[in-house]
Amino acid sequence: MTATHDPQLLKGIVSLLLLQLLAERESYGYELVQRLHEAGLTDILEGTVYPALARLEREARVRARLVSSNAGPARKYYRPTRAGYEALAAGTANWSSLAEVVGAMLSRAVPAEPIKGT
Repeated sequence: MTATHDPQLLKGIVSLLLLQLLAERESYGYELVQRLHEAGLTDILEGTVYPALARLEREARVRARLVSSNAGPARKYYRPTRAGYEALAAGTANWSSLAEVVGAMLSRAVPAEPIKGT
């Protein structure tokens, strides 16, 4: 059974996830989608990944190169730039800090029954 993730939560983290995957190894768009799915993020589809890659390329956080393929048209392989690695480091630190605060808040005890008047 595959877990469904809140699209609004995923929306803010897709670029960071892509930078992480690309820092691990150069990849093309569909390969990134497959790697996200293998990680359990099956809600992230091509319609999310390709616009995010285009945005990262416009922001000069990734660079792309075309590689010919025997299985069809040339593939566009992406890898992070220096700015991409910097964005990955900053984004990871921000995410870790936020996750720690949110995790602490959500792990606090709550009453077993609703508060009267609500």
